[in-house]
Amino acid sequence: MPVMCLVWSTGCGGADDAASRNPDTGPVADSPVTASMPPDSLVMQIPGATVWHTLSREAMDSSGRPCLERTLEIRPDSGSPVRVPLLYTRDVPVIVDDSTLEARVYRDCQPGDRYRVDLRTGQPTPVR
Repeated sequence: MPVMCLVWSTGCGGADDAASRNPDTGPVADSPVTASMPPDSLVMQIPGATVWHTLSREAMDSSGRPCLERTLEIRPDSGSPVRVPLLYTRDVPVIVDDSTLEARVYRDCQPGDRYRVDLRTGQPTPVR
């Protein structure tokens, strides 16, 4: 009866395995949330502040096409950043006056109502 010898190599090098390490930071994290979270991006500069897209959520329209909807954050030249709550948008906001901007809310990749946002408080108010 012939004897067979089987050699099995799994490449289980653990954290020291070169393929599982980032040369700059060590082991690579397996977190899809961090991988898919886009960095903050500057939307506009206004006198005394900047407006940024910050948090994001993945959405899908009725045909199954994905999109990314982002929240806004107002960063004054001095003071703490002001987040605009619950206003996910895909548009660039429009400046209304020195204390207000206007942005449209999006849901499932579709534009919805327009909101006026107070630049000092971040409070959105529906445009009627």
